Amino acid sequence: MELVLIRHGQSTNNALDKVQNRVCDPPLTELGRRQAEILAQHLAGGTSLTLWEAEGHNQHGYGITRLYCSPMWRALQTAQPIGLTLGLAPEVWVEVHEHGGIFLDYGEAGGIVGYPGKTRAEMLAEFPNYVLPEGVTDEGWWHGGREDRSACYGRAIKVAARVREQAAGEERIALVSHGDFLDALLKAFFNQLPGRQVYYHHFNAAITRLDFRSDGHLDVQYVNRVDHLPPDLMS
Repeated sequence: MELVLIRHGQSTNNALDKVQNRVCDPPLTELGRRQAEILAQHLAGGTSLTLWEAEGHNQHGYGITRLYCSPMWRALQTAQPIGLTLGLAPEVWVEVHEHGGIFLDYGEAGGIVGYPGKTRAEMLAEFPNYVLPEGVTDEGWWHGGREDRSACYGRAIKVAARVREQAAGEERIALVSHGDFLDALLKAFFNQLPGRQVYYHHFNAAITRLDFRSDGHLDVQYVNRVDHLPPDLMS
């Protein structure tokens, strides 16, 4: 099984100078939309540049057979051109959302306030072909305040275990998620202790590829690859 991990395109929060102007579930910027479009074309027709593929064995792109994405708006929007280009219906996987969940910190005046995220109806109105799990309801999908980092690492361990259950198969899976969660997920795959001393950084629309072998071995092909993006679209 091959797993392609993707960070979403640039969001409006990513582009802010002041954190006070953050919103709880930001959309993509215009730059982020362009990143997602180029990423989709790359996944459809680009090469992942392993030695085997560089010798001519990957003439039809990455061959992705299944596409998952976070329920956060920026990930849903990033998955849209990928799904359209590859002919796949994106499947929303609630557990791959960003560390923290949906919240805003109002400081001493208001404290931390949690928000429900997009409702089932809101998602289907914008993305009618997406496959939504039961966890996305008419009230939204997030029911907490701010998730702490230890809970994020625990969630990543569970996601890693679920992915490994499919390791013996031949699927090529793409997963659109977020910077902090991808860091936590890689540490779970690598059996590394959680913490911030080492951080697996991902630029917007960056790609990491992992190959899971049937004998239990994990091949890391590359991390945070961005050479599909022109310099003026890097963020």
